[in-house]
Amino acid sequence: MARLPDFEALAIFAKVVELRSFAAASGELALSKATVSKAVSRLEERLGARLFNRTSRRLALTDAGQKLAERAARLLADGEAAENEALAQSATPRGLVRLAAPMSFGIKTVAPLLPEFLAQYPEVSIDLHLSDATVDLIGEGFDAGLRIARLPDSSLIARRLCGMPRYTVAAPSYLKRHGRPTHPMHLADHKCFGYAYLSTPGVWHYTNAAGEQASVRPAGQLRVNNGEAVLPALLAGLGIADLPEFIVGDAVRSGEVEVILKGWKQPEGAVHLVTPPGGPRPARVEVLAEFLTRQFARGKKRGA
Repeated sequence: MARLPDFEALAIFAKVVELRSFAAASGELALSKATVSKAVSRLEERLGARLFNRTSRRLALTDAGQKLAERAARLLADGEAAENEALAQSATPRGLVRLAAPMSFGIKTVAPLLPEFLAQYPEVSIDLHLSDATVDLIGEGFDAGLRIARLPDSSLIARRLCGMPRYTVAAPSYLKRHGRPTHPMHLADHKCFGYAYLSTPGVWHYTNAAGEQASVRPAGQLRVNNGEAVLPALLAGLGIADLPEFIVGDAVRSGEVEVILKGWKQPEGAVHLVTPPGGPRPARVEVLAEFLTRQFARGKKRGA
């Protein structure tokens, strides 16, 4: 009777190849280094060929290893896909959800919601990745992402959670010293703070009630890749900022800053939950999507 392939050893071998390290594969697979090493040795013995040339500092595939690596990687990917599809059909959501979110929004708005979610779904874990840069969900292996923008056309599946207005603001002290702009084009004569991850970097777009449009490329002494980093300089009266409500809303309500250009509006973005295309979403991702939809529909923490 023919023996079954050693699927476990092939999968472990594929992970070692992917990470180029026995130790890294051990950590990612939650196996001991000895177990990983024995699996590869078992595979080498079964195939009658060495798969790696190993030294204390370097790990390189042999010719036999290179020929096997691609097939082993496909086997591992197929196995993970099969398992994820099975989990998607599970009545009890379980497993890890890798979620990407903008830095400040994730800290101020998403993180406070997670204790309630984790209590409701004790078999689901969250790996929350915070960055204002737009991550490649598919390429970087994320299950879902939160994005605050007008979304471009893409293959991603998007669910709108809530609107997110933007305000052009300045501290009263700045306006007292430099005057109050009344038209977007006046911003060219003012000190303005830049943000690296606008959909059109360096350009602020406005429309008024009459349909007039204006685009300006303001300049100033400070440019950041996280909106919240602007606040100290903004509150100190050193310039004008263009910020979403969740960052600057409290300062507007307290009077620390004032909304200017009130007759003009910027294109309003929204908070979207985006997920990769294809197939049913795993139950663990679906329950998180439903939870966030309910929270934002009730307005909880929206501007916190």
